[in-house]
Amino acid sequence: MSRIATRFAALRQSGRKALIPFVTAGDPNPEVTVPLMHAMVAAGVDLIELGVPFSDPMADGPVVQAACERALRHHVSLRDVFDMVRRFREQDQDTPVILMGYLNPVEVMGYAEFARAARAAGVDGALTVDLPPEEATDLLTELRHAEIDPIFLLSPNTSDERAHRIAAQASGFLYYVSFKGVTGANRLDVGAVAKKLDTIRTLTDIPLGVGFGISDAQAAAAVAAVADAVVVGSALIKHIADLADQPDRIAARVSGVLRDMRQAMDAQQHQAAIR
Repeated sequence: MSRIATRFAALRQSGRKALIPFVTAGDPNPEVTVPLMHAMVAAGVDLIELGVPFSDPMADGPVVQAACERALRHHVSLRDVFDMVRRFREQDQDTPVILMGYLNPVEVMGYAEFARAARAAGVDGALTVDLPPEEATDLLTELRHAEIDPIFLLSPNTSDERAHRIAAQASGFLYYVSFKGVTGANRLDVGAVAKKLDTIRTLTDIPLGVGFGISDAQAAAAVAAVADAVVVGSALIKHIADLADQPDRIAARVSGVLRDMRQAMDAQQHQAAIR
């Protein structure tokens, strides 16, 4: 069983939902990322999604785009991201780490070398935003050979037929984008998300994570009521941006936000259990 599957199995057994922070590797500088990953784990997160800096992150809004720009000013490369994961694994062998990024750096490295290096570093999952599942056969072959879970996106306009095909290729969890648009917008409609997730659950038993538009503890708890995992990105990166000139304060600020979300999610699950 993969590290991601093991984590979701443990969460199901304890009646909890996964909290997954997204941060961009190397933002605002490369020295911040590994200590921040450990601080987030201490704050109660269950998996970590680590963004690979990219010059044209078309699925992301201005907040994540600016994070990529800050990291790229330090020339943070895909191999640098692997090194960050490797250093994180020196102290943490349990928390799953998922890389989220775009296809171009992976193609430049080569699918086989990407999968080999990711596995060697301790990466557990890979989400390649701009690679349609229908064109992912070669990369999927290499990821499965390296025992890395391929994570795919579903959106509100994904048809049931296509969702079924995507779920058949995915492992780890499916990432449901809560609205049509880029990251960072504030258009979360939990009722609409719940309705779509109910449909997707008839097609697959893979855990369902929800991201985009989750900005505070209240929203995280509301999404945790209907999903298996809550993915939070832009809300954290805004704090990182605010403290870009005071990087020593970033871990504490981000940990505080995540700790509030964790408590709200657990409280919601406790209330649901005693009803």
